[in-house]
Amino acid sequence: MKAHSFQTVSDIRIENGGAAKLDQYVDGLCKNKRVAVITDKGVASLGLMEAGLAALRDAGYKVMVFDDVVADPPEAVVLKGVEAVKDFQAGLIIGFGGGSPMDTAKVIAYMAAHDRPIKEVYGVGKATGKRLPLMLIPTTSGTGSEVTNVAIITTGETEKSGIVADALYADRVLLDSALTVGLPKSITAATGIDAMVHAIEAYTSVKQKNPISDALALTALGKLRNSIVQACNHPDDLEARETMLIGAMLAGQAFSNAPVGAVHALAYPLGGFFHVPHGLSNALVLTEVLKYNQSKADEWYGEIAGSLGLGAKSGALIDDLIRIKNETAVPLTLTEVNIPADAIPIMAEDAMTKDRVLQNNPRAMTYDATVKIYETIL
Repeated sequence: MKAHSFQTVSDIRIENGGAAKLDQYVDGLCKNKRVAVITDKGVASLGLMEAGLAALRDAGYKVMVFDDVVADPPEAVVLKGVEAVKDFQAGLIIGFGGGSPMDTAKVIAYMAAHDRPIKEVYGVGKATGKRLPLMLIPTTSGTGSEVTNVAIITTGETEKSGIVADALYADRVLLDSALTVGLPKSITAATGIDAMVHAIEAYTSVKQKNPISDALALTALGKLRNSIVQACNHPDDLEARETMLIGAMLAGQAFSNAPVGAVHALAYPLGGFFHVPHGLSNALVLTEVLKYNQSKADEWYGEIAGSLGLGAKSGALIDDLIRIKNETAVPLTLTEVNIPADAIPIMAEDAMTKDRVLQNNPRAMTYDATVKIYETIL
């Protein structure tokens, strides 16, 4: 029998409207009553934080908002946030937003507690030791970053590097479905499909697949499959929004312990070279990568299909994912996101460097196969 291990955030709270009572949710986390909120200008402009920030200030907290985070956060922005947090002498970091603000908050919380170059912590298990108290509040139902020990940082023109370490697990997570109501249909769809990718790739993660991640992945897919379409068609349906949030969180717990594979490897170059949002990048390459994997993952895909009530054939899972993409009207081709055919070779070369995730894929990915997948979805 194989040995397994599993870790996740120990304190997860769920309340519609909970972010407006942020003073209650930070209780016990911040000794000096100085809170730094890490977000982006898009989230800040929507006013989603205002009630919560007011509640903190009314409760006697000093609050700083660092809203310079951008998609695919560059190392320079992260380090700017580290300095801002140190200058403010924050006692608590709150990551508020999608995957980029939460990933940035995780790294800031760690780096602000250390005097070491950030280049020393890229990789697996290199960020060791203490960090500042950390709370994460997602505003999208996709990345699962709130419960993972992973942060992805842009370290060059197009290159992304990961920091994977248990020190990045948050102290507390708040899931508030009210924060996701204003999301456009396109973002709701892409982030939801992103979460499904996390669950599917966790279930087929060849090196660290385990019984707990399997159970979480299947439960996540059951919650996400129908709630994505419902939330897209009925954006004010808070029950569907909360179901998506919980599904994305469960998928995050799964892939944090059974890491993702080739869908992510092929998606990263779309973001790195053309700034396609991560969730949409995953949605674009998803079904063709699954078709490629089918010969090696047929049984696992069939088990997922059976769990979703689709029968026990792997093709049924792929067909259902195509249905979800069609019903939510996400872009289906590279052309729709302005990626030209002549970019395929360089994207394929870049995808083949993603050993951190490719090693988890059920079928070995090749350069030629990657080119063919990109050409198929052009």
